[in-house]
Amino acid sequence: MSKVEEFLTKAEEQEIVEAIGKAEKNTSGEIRVHIEKETSIAAIDRAMEVFRTLNMENTKERNGVIIYVAVKSHQFAIYGDKGINEKVAADFWNCTRDAMQNHFKNGNFKQGLIDGILNAGEQLKKHFPYADGDTDELSNEISIGE
Repeated sequence: MSKVEEFLTKAEEQEIVEAIGKAEKNTSGEIRVHIEKETSIAAIDRAMEVFRTLNMENTKERNGVIIYVAVKSHQFAIYGDKGINEKVAADFWNCTRDAMQNHFKNGNFKQGLIDGILNAGEQLKKHFPYADGDTDELSNEISIGE
């Protein structure tokens, strides 16, 4: 098994997908999780690359968010699209990052991701509330890299 396959069980992956669905019920924002083995560049730079690869900039309000994790590299990053960054302060994602980091330090990766997702949903709700007719523009499935 690779580091990525060992990171979460199938049941934990399903709990994370369910958390994404729950978080997105309150916001028009879109949340994705991408997990891969490692990165040779800064996690935020890799998150931006993956964001574009997954075509996450194709949301109506440009309000997609990716939570990127490089398992072997012990790095993660949260990256939000242009529509979010135009409305929020530079430290907008700090509380989400901190909630995740505390769990990650203790090896509780599933709960770190769930807390990060739910926190991201709460943050997004303030600037991008759910409105009638909102559609789920991006898959809630976890994206897995090499």
